[in-house]
Amino acid sequence: MNVEKQYDKIYRYCYFKMYDVQIAQDITQETFLRFYKQGLNLGSDKELPYLYTIAKNLCIDHFRRRTTESLEEITEEVIDDPTEDLISNLTLRMTISKLPEDEQELIFFRYVNEISVTAICKITGLSRFAVYRKLSKSLKWLKEELLKEGFSNG
Repeated sequence: MNVEKQYDKIYRYCYFKMYDVQIAQDITQETFLRFYKQGLNLGSDKELPYLYTIAKNLCIDHFRRRTTESLEEITEEVIDDPTEDLISNLTLRMTISKLPEDEQELIFFRYVNEISVTAICKITGLSRFAVYRKLSKSLKWLKEELLKEGFSNG
């Protein structure tokens, strides 16, 4: 695997965690700098999990230093994005945010970054069965919650 090809996936992951374009870009760049600084030859099946581990730790470090944003600032950032259906996007984000953080990450890895279940297992340390079980449970819950909010399957 060519590590540079994973840049967009790592960026989306950082954005998913931070909801800030500039911070996500900075953390993504720092992730790759730290990866290359290590000079490791991990083999292609271990590079992606290692990149996610670095990115996750950098996001955690940033959260520890960051002051909390108000809901107003987060809402303004979402409203400034003209490419998304704002109401659906905000409702989906708010509903997903009710899930435990580990389940939010699984949904992000699988459906936003389109990472294989095998790679998710390596990133999270979960078994295939656990990943499938958690995803299935989370998706069922999300569907029920969104139906309560008045969203339909199409």
